[in-house]
Amino acid sequence: MKAILVNDDRSLRWDNVPDPVIKSEEVLVEIHAAALNRADLMQREGDYPPPPGCPEWMGLEIAGVIVEMGEEAKAKSNWKIGDKVCALLGGGGYAEYVAVKYDMLMPVPKNCTMEEAAAIPEAFATAYLNLFIEGNIQPGNTLLMNAGASGLASVIIPMAKAFGIRVITTVLSDEIANSIKHLNADVVVNTSKDNIADVLKAQLEEGHSVDVAIDCLGGEIMGKCIHFLTHGARWIMIAALAGQKTEIDLKNIYVRNVRIIGSTLRSRTPETKARILAELVEKVFPKIEAGEVKPTIHAILPITEAEAAHDILYKGKNVGKVVLKVK
Repeated sequence: MKAILVNDDRSLRWDNVPDPVIKSEEVLVEIHAAALNRADLMQREGDYPPPPGCPEWMGLEIAGVIVEMGEEAKAKSNWKIGDKVCALLGGGGYAEYVAVKYDMLMPVPKNCTMEEAAAIPEAFATAYLNLFIEGNIQPGNTLLMNAGASGLASVIIPMAKAFGIRVITTVLSDEIANSIKHLNADVVVNTSKDNIADVLKAQLEEGHSVDVAIDCLGGEIMGKCIHFLTHGARWIMIAALAGQKTEIDLKNIYVRNVRIIGSTLRSRTPETKARILAELVEKVFPKIEAGEVKPTIHAILPITEAEAAHDILYKGKNVGKVVLKVK
């Protein structure tokens, strides 16, 4: 089969690799589409290696069709050859085939294309993990989601809204603010002209203090925002794209029992990931099929144009997910 490989100069090529050989608990999926994540860019640069035992090529989420099954996968699951599935991977999605443990699969929602389904596993599982497991967010709570135009925000914001959560988000321009209107955030702050601290202070005075913050920026904005969280709030760090360092008045943390939580999906145990996917299918998929939540797709490119697809993410101009079409 073929897969996207990284050259010594960090450029990409579509080249031959060995066909996957499935284990007893695995199925072989013929990949139709693979979605991009920022972790792919980090892996390409050598900063985010795949877990042991995973293929060396990138790709954390795919959609396709089951074409082969191991004996344990047949015995312990309800999957069958020909099923349309989307899958959460440790790596190896930028390819024609991938071997996946049976409990890392989810059905393709009835109203989704393969390209849309490929954008579900990593992003939706990450959103669910941080909203409901780490964040323990409840209907009526207020969420602060930084970087409102990011691929993850395009999932977290509508998912939160579907569960009755109030959302404040940040962007860098009025143009970007207009581009995410369809996500229906309650408050969109253009941080290039408005001070986020002033906005959060005003929200606090109106009775809308932040219960949960999901932060992929870090840096200065974290130091500005964390002072306006409610008592017992959770600040969940999933990345630090705006800077690894910040300055915080620690009294605001311990006096109000604020918890700062570091969170990534990829480093979780297989058992934890399987539980997240099962809960996702049970609690969120009905809202996907009802049209309340849906992947936002920015662009679909053939997998042979993976380099161009990565460039979209590098430039940060995408609103929603970038997807590679394999078949």
